[in-house]
Amino acid sequence: MNLFDSHAHYNDEKFDKDRNNIIEETFKNYVSRFIVAGYDVESSKKAIDIVKKYEKIHAIVGISPNDIENIHTKEDIDKSIEEIKKLIIDSRNTNCGENKVVAVGEIGLDYYWEKENKNLQQKMFIEQIKLANELELPIVIHTREAVMDTIKILKEYPVHKKGIFHCCPLNRELVKEGIKLGYYISLSGIITYKNAKNAEEIINMIPEDRILIETDSPYLAPEPVRGTRNNCMNVKYVAKKIADTKGMTIDKIAQITYNNACNIFNII
Repeated sequence: MNLFDSHAHYNDEKFDKDRNNIIEETFKNYVSRFIVAGYDVESSKKAIDIVKKYEKIHAIVGISPNDIENIHTKEDIDKSIEEIKKLIIDSRNTNCGENKVVAVGEIGLDYYWEKENKNLQQKMFIEQIKLANELELPIVIHTREAVMDTIKILKEYPVHKKGIFHCCPLNRELVKEGIKLGYYISLSGIITYKNAKNAEEIINMIPEDRILIETDSPYLAPEPVRGTRNNCMNVKYVAKKIADTKGMTIDKIAQITYNNACNIFNII
């Protein structure tokens, strides 16, 4: 069985004391590939530094809606976009390989934590969509309590290489519209929680060729390890929940989601 965790933050400071050990352990526990996700310029740099050391780890780089506290003006936006662009181009010009950075992300909208800067969030989202199109990369979307605006922007600014709704909220309309627009839906440990509304319905809404699995480590540890520091090895619990719901084997879900992740991230 080969599992592909499509979104993890092994660049998070919670892994600073044992990062190399946990990565080595990850590869021994059926996880063949995973993505290290940036969320601002510094974490994106750290993600690239990590993936340079390992053949089967890739990075995504971008600025999330929850990490724009120092961005206020158009000049600030332009500067941040240029920094992310430089990270991607520089990674292509080094021996770490052209496809070590495989998407722009995580980017998007979050009205749960921040309601006062919606316009700024939308501008950052749109500018990073433009960057992804310029560099012919997919995007990885974070959206929380911002379904309608997220879909509206994706319709107004189509992404050439499409992308992923990461840690996708269990929202019927979002999943339906996301699939219609050509996006992949990535499910996290949230679907294993006893209080997760609509989890099985949402799982069954997603076609086999659009479904991905992730941990969002070190956050959102699934049952039966909820409340602990999450890591990529726990992605098997997400795969099992999907397998049980769809009446398939975990090996089959692992194969499907592995192939889907390779497809959207253009990994050979």
